[in-house]
Amino acid sequence: MDIGGYTRLRRRLTFAMLAFSLVPLFALGFFIHLQFSKTYHERMVSGIEAVTESKRRALDTFLAERVSQIKSLAWTHPFSELSDPARLGTIFGVIQSNARSYVDIGVINDQGQHVAYVGPYSLEAANYRDEPWFHEVMLKGQYVSDVFTGFRRFPHFIIAVMRRENGRAWILRATIDSAAVSAMLHRAYSGTNSDAFLLAVDGTLQSDSRNNGAIMTRSGLHLTMPDRAKRGVVVDTVASTDGRPMITGMTWLENMPWLLVVMDDPREPLSPLAQTQIIVVLFLLGGAVVICLGTFFTTRVIVDKVIEADRRQAMLDASLMQSSKMAALGKLAAGVAHEVNNPLMLIRENAGWIRDLLSEEDAARMGHHAEIEEAAVKIEQHVDRAKGITHRMLGFGRRMEPMQEDVPLNVLTEQTVKFLESEALHRSITIHKDFDAELPAITTDTAQVQQVILNVLDNAIDAVGQGGSITVRTGATEGGQEVFVSVTDTGGGIAPDVLEHIFDPFYTTKKAGEGTGLGLAICYSIMEKLGGRIVAESTPGNGATFTVYLPTAPPAFTQDTLLNLR
Repeated sequence: MDIGGYTRLRRRLTFAMLAFSLVPLFALGFFIHLQFSKTYHERMVSGIEAVTESKRRALDTFLAERVSQIKSLAWTHPFSELSDPARLGTIFGVIQSNARSYVDIGVINDQGQHVAYVGPYSLEAANYRDEPWFHEVMLKGQYVSDVFTGFRRFPHFIIAVMRRENGRAWILRATIDSAAVSAMLHRAYSGTNSDAFLLAVDGTLQSDSRNNGAIMTRSGLHLTMPDRAKRGVVVDTVASTDGRPMITGMTWLENMPWLLVVMDDPREPLSPLAQTQIIVVLFLLGGAVVICLGTFFTTRVIVDKVIEADRRQAMLDASLMQSSKMAALGKLAAGVAHEVNNPLMLIRENAGWIRDLLSEEDAARMGHHAEIEEAAVKIEQHVDRAKGITHRMLGFGRRMEPMQEDVPLNVLTEQTVKFLESEALHRSITIHKDFDAELPAITTDTAQVQQVILNVLDNAIDAVGQGGSITVRTGATEGGQEVFVSVTDTGGGIAPDVLEHIFDPFYTTKKAGEGTGLGLAICYSIMEKLGGRIVAESTPGNGATFTVYLPTAPPAFTQDTLLNLR
């Protein structure tokens, strides 16, 4: 898999893990939000319904009690008694001692003229004949007015009751302090922005409103008044005069054509919900952050594991391929060497026979005796050289069974280095040795390991050429399962396209006649037989490092392994 494939795999894993984690989390958060909102909204509606209904009952009771008091007073006392200001004052004092919601009281004859008055204003000579309320009470016998200013020049409303006595009508009129009604409404406030007030049919305020105007002004609210024929509380959302949406309870009073309006700012009762929602949102965001970080690191670990597994698999595949190639080439080399050896033997025997014949001839009488003898010698030399090659090919192909003996790797490496120290000195190459003194002894084939080290070191000297240095190190891998010998040179390095074929048989970069291309292939084969490995690393221009790894524990050779080694 290439880098793009790993990137796509990481992206798909991240997307899948985030989807399976975040979707349920946010679905749970959304469900909690809906349930809390629904519960709080129902609670808020039921709360304002209860407050509005409670306040309506209180106002209706207040008005009914006042009307009943005035009616009882009118019908239990004769005109002659109530028209006496002193007597009327005494009765008014008794009423005020029980409920200080009256402003004044007066007795008016059928001509609208005050005949008795008790109160703080100078209205003894007032005449109400032209006032609308006078005609209403004379017509209906009882009347409760809307709020107006009248002669008193301040907002109030009246309760008037007419009685006929001895053929003449008279009216008992009481003025109700609108501040008492406003005080009752103010007790309905439950928050800093809540409001409660009374509206007449035409929308005129019958009490002071905290946020929507003063008494006897138009409220300016755009609300739809409920049907007066229907009882009960209507709850709606109405914008206040400053534009805030207010949850509003509305109901008509039973004793007056006034609409009771109770408004509450939903933000105040919903503030616990908002705080809970903020906590839930923070919890969700925190959870999302934790999930994202966990997904990122988990995905990274998984993809890294996959990359490592793929890398190991690729190395294993390459090793298996190299082993298969080496085995096939070994059989081929052994076959070729065997077939070539027989003619070489015949050629050398014939060359020797020619030399024997020449020895019996008189060189002086033979024309080309010296040239023929020289040719026979060269034939023998080249046959010997060819035999050396075929011998090495047979050694490569036969895979001789390794010996098992205790080997101190530092000593073996030191001895091997000594073989080539003269060659290195001749080329002005310095060999640095860095041996691990704690290196344990291993069980392996001394001769074959020495052959490998010697081959690698000889190649390093060839790579450096003249001058430079070579560093030979020994040590153990992390965990102590392998020991190693590394040879690092300061030569020109190995190109990547050459490095990937460096262990192939007959692959060489040397000039024709200077190398057979079997040295490193044989090293690779030997290390494979010994249960070790050989690794080449190089950066062009910065030299190369060949590292020979050997197991600290001797490999277990099974019957199948031994058969393959033969």
